[in-house]
Amino acid sequence: MEKPTIFIVEDEAIVANDIKETLKVLGYDVKGIAKSGELALEMVQELRPDLVLMDIHLATAMDGVETAGKIHILYDIPVIYLTAYADKALLDRAKVTEPYGYVIKPYDERELHSVIEMALYKHKI
Repeated sequence: MEKPTIFIVEDEAIVANDIKETLKVLGYDVKGIAKSGELALEMVQELRPDLVLMDIHLATAMDGVETAGKIHILYDIPVIYLTAYADKALLDRAKVTEPYGYVIKPYDERELHSVIEMALYKHKI
């Protein structure tokens, strides 16, 4: 059976590489990493991963919420937010994009793994 493929959207390179290594240990294939929403949209269109892990605060014009909304509409690929932010206004914006999960950094590997597995399963049915 093929490993599920995951795409990471994270503007901090050190954090992105840490997430990538965690995902590899958990048995996933990391398809790529983008630092911006704009680049993420291009790469997701080309690579078509099984799932996207999305930071909300990106250092570009398009933030993670806007990017996730476009990925959901254009490609029907499940998105899980992986972010350090969880204030009410942000949660209200994020939930409109119908994410498959919301994990707060710093994350627990087991929690991240279970959220990813549930998202992949829910997207299949």
